[in-house]
Amino acid sequence: MTDGTIPFTYQGETFQTYYKLFGDLASRTRPPIVILHGGPGLTHDCMLPLSDLAAASIPIILYDQLGNGRSTHLKEKPPTFWTVDLFIDELVNLLEHFAVQNAFDLLGHSWGGILASEFEVRRQPKGLKHLILSDSLAASSLWNKSNMQLLQEFPKEVQEGMGMGMKDPAKFYAALKQFHAKHACNVRPYPKEVQHSFDAIFGPDGDPTVAGAPILNNWSIIDRLHLVRVPTFVINGRGDIAQDFVVAPFFEKIKKVKWVTFENSTHTPFWEEREKYMKLVDEFVQLE
Repeated sequence: MTDGTIPFTYQGETFQTYYKLFGDLASRTRPPIVILHGGPGLTHDCMLPLSDLAAASIPIILYDQLGNGRSTHLKEKPPTFWTVDLFIDELVNLLEHFAVQNAFDLLGHSWGGILASEFEVRRQPKGLKHLILSDSLAASSLWNKSNMQLLQEFPKEVQEGMGMGMKDPAKFYAALKQFHAKHACNVRPYPKEVQHSFDAIFGPDGDPTVAGAPILNNWSIIDRLHLVRVPTFVINGRGDIAQDFVVAPFFEKIKKVKWVTFENSTHTPFWEEREKYMKLVDEFVQLE
């Protein structure tokens, strides 16, 4: 593993994107997989199991999106600064830094799947070979509907705390922990990497700037999914917040698509059914 930072210039300012690279790009025999973490506002840490794929000679590139983790924090920026195009530009900059823009795969988890699918639809990148949308969503309305459904089985204080959202981060996080214990990760003990990723927003030294930005208000990609050109692998868990109806539009509207539901998983099957997850991803990215 090597890590470091990449300069990223946007609107006349230069920031730093923190990355971790597993495997060797110089002598690669297979395209790298670039991993897009969830949130918005989380960090690469919760995606570290994907480094397992480096053992299959697939270079794995993880990074903290701008405003998060070890990348540049910008607490002074207005909410309007944080846009899908900003994060797409950062991704393009990372691909060009590693000189992999002509042949690469993308795996996006949750919000990272939104970013991955928007990149494909908006920019039609020539080098993208495969798209993996893990535990993601095709529209914010579907995600909100799923949350409301699943919350019905929780006590009133959890429902109220979740309803506060980022208006009251402390109450929201207390409720979110209970909700996530059932629908985000069923591994016990709870992985410290996943906990760290959420503490990066809600912890005593956390930065909620990106998480609080209205990036996904009324967002939907459903009517643009026909523009996805590359083979796409849709993944969710049986107990996932990304319930079947949340991901179904990907399967219904993308031309070349495969869908697998992990029966013993919630929102993080790469932790919960780790070996099977890596096997299926490895097999998928070998498809023409």
